[in-house]
Amino acid sequence: MTKDELEIKSIVDRETKAWDTRNVDLLMSIFHPDMVWPWPKTNSSHDPMDWELVLGKFNKERWSKGWQDLFDNYNLEHNIREIKKIVISDGKDGAFAVVDIDTLWIDKNNNKNHWKGRVCKVYSRIGDEWKMTMQTGALEY
Repeated sequence: MTKDELEIKSIVDRETKAWDTRNVDLLMSIFHPDMVWPWPKTNSSHDPMDWELVLGKFNKERWSKGWQDLFDNYNLEHNIREIKKIVISDGKDGAFAVVDIDTLWIDKNNNKNHWKGRVCKVYSRIGDEWKMTMQTGALEY
């Protein structure tokens, strides 16, 4: 892997660690201030006409509260993530990572929140660091 690819891999790994440890501050550290996260209604909703913007544009306070609510009310059953591809732009100022995920949260009433499929994580270089600007929700292919 190139230096840039290793940097993107480290961000994916940091995000995985944030989910695994339920660490909101670590999770917030990967997002660009202009981050937007569209999410399909189901993991088979490939047409973006069916997607939603549940969180809207990144807002640290609002997003932290939302993710903390998840962490407080759900146990993480498993979180399996595999990087399939990393692409860096020729100008080394943009990148994306394709990651297969299988993340299962279960609450005290046995309600499941299952994120399963392939996601595309999009990054922009800001100064000398990368920040996530966008991610698709999980889709099964």
